[in-house]
Amino acid sequence: MSKDSLDSLFERLQGEFDVAEPQNGHQERFLEKLNQGQGTIALNKKKTSWWKPLSIAASIALVAILGYQAFGPQPNIKQQVVKIAPEVSQTEFYFANLIEQQVEVLKEEKTPETAQLVDDTLTQLQRLDKDYQTLEQDLVNGGDSKIILSAMITNFQTRIDLLKEVLSQIENIKNLKSQNDESFTI
Repeated sequence: MSKDSLDSLFERLQGEFDVAEPQNGHQERFLEKLNQGQGTIALNKKKTSWWKPLSIAASIALVAILGYQAFGPQPNIKQQVVKIAPEVSQTEFYFANLIEQQVEVLKEEKTPETAQLVDDTLTQLQRLDKDYQTLEQDLVNGGDSKIILSAMITNFQTRIDLLKEVLSQIENIKNLKSQNDESFTI
């Protein structure tokens, strides 16, 4: 064939060529029909196996779970203390509420005469709270739990006793002031 006849053939067939991609598995079907026509049998048929994608997915899931456990959120000190000694949370709840109520009463009693006493008491309570947090950390770190739990309870009792003593002193200051005001004459 000459070059002119090929060019004219392409010009005549232009727009009629099939340029779409064949469907999935076209090559396998073609080879199977070709082998059947020749009477040959293919020994190595490619089977689609699901174990490779499943093993990859399982590996990714395993790495994700291990990563979450290693780098995920860690329980805070309070949660760790509750795991070690569940009774601590109930005791802490009781004492913390009692202390909070007493602190509110203390703040309400603050006057110019008692301001220094109230401020000093609140500072002392903050120190005791820091000591309590240190005791919690010691408990989590594996210290002697009986001694630490006893010290935690003593810390709460110390705070309560401090608040009672200061409120008693404030009452005495009020009584002295009212007595002085009553005895003062114009």
